[in-house]
Amino acid sequence: MILQFITWNVNPEILPVGPLSIRWYGLLFAASFLFGYLILQKVFKREGVSQEVLDRLTVYMAIGTIVGARLGHVIFYDPVYYFSNPIRILKIWEGGLASHGAAIGILIALYLFAKKSKKSFLWTMDRIVIVVALAGFFIRTGNLMNSEIYGVETHLPWGFIFVRRGEMVPKHPTQIYEALSYLAIFFLLYWLYRRRTDKIKEGYLFSIFLVLVFTARFLIEFIKEVQSPWEANLPLDMGQILSIPFVIAGIILFFNARKRDVPVIPAEILQKEKNPKPAGKGSSNKKKKK
Repeated sequence: MILQFITWNVNPEILPVGPLSIRWYGLLFAASFLFGYLILQKVFKREGVSQEVLDRLTVYMAIGTIVGARLGHVIFYDPVYYFSNPIRILKIWEGGLASHGAAIGILIALYLFAKKSKKSFLWTMDRIVIVVALAGFFIRTGNLMNSEIYGVETHLPWGFIFVRRGEMVPKHPTQIYEALSYLAIFFLLYWLYRRRTDKIKEGYLFSIFLVLVFTARFLIEFIKEVQSPWEANLPLDMGQILSIPFVIAGIILFFNARKRDVPVIPAEILQKEKNPKPAGKGSSNKKKKK
């Protein structure tokens, strides 16, 4: 059966709680941190890194993501409005988070984390980008539930009519395009970390993340509606302009990582995994003589 467009009229609010409410976007945003924490817990356990380091990293990540995403939206997309109404900057529940701002905030936060924890910046980034890619999937799904950040008109059978935004014609569900792209990148990065760590060097996973995520973002922006009217006069929209430096940085880092001698995981950890210690006496299956 051929789809004849999809009428999208999902309520972004799940449950009112007094003056506030539980919303799909907030729930999915929280899920990104929860699943990210659980995955990093496995990663850190594999490498013998303490729980304390992970907890500290989570705090840095949360602050960098939220502050960076909010300030990114304020500065990149609507500075005149927000600087005229500075109190609105704090009203994050009204919407307005920019992924490029989040990326910059995360980079700054993790640079500070690396200095304080005595871990290298690339060591930190190689691990954190795995869960950041997964977070991108959850956040873009949240955008879909909010009926926001969608594409231009389309006649493709999977076009969405975003009723809550007053749309009468189907639009590209670019939230889904991005969400699926980020989910695929997450699986690739996690597979590389689990199965190819004996062949890749420090900085490699970070470089792959930068190139793939921001290339996907750059390409999808061609069919996405501009977020601010003034972007319509630009040859590329703001999302594309901000993606270019990240892609270039990823390409440079990719070739530098290939030349590095530092493995993404120390050789002694990989050696222990290949040659685990023999089981103790208590685990012997041999039958005792009567």
